[in-house]
Amino acid sequence: MTVYLIANINIQDREEYANYEAGFMDIFSKYNGRMLAVDEAQTTLEGDWSYTRSVLIEFPSEQEARAWYESDEYQAIAQHRFASSEGNLAMIKGLDVG
Repeated sequence: MTVYLIANINIQDREEYANYEAGFMDIFSKYNGRMLAVDEAQTTLEGDWSYTRSVLIEFPSEQEARAWYESDEYQAIAQHRFASSEGNLAMIKGLDVG
């Protein structure tokens, strides 16, 4: 079943965050992930949206999403994200429409 990861991030240190971005796609592409959206100019329709960046990614399965997120490679570069930003990350299961 397809899963989606939604990240809402407040970036405080762009230079340090750039270190995360520099290695992200090389690792991400190994796990069959697909970038669906990255936006720093979101339009708020309801509530208070205080994030500087929102990201939506897709994986063919929860196992592939977890393999990517829990991999030593990703966790190594994620330290740059942790040091330069605060945020929330959620995994949402797709609908089985078949």
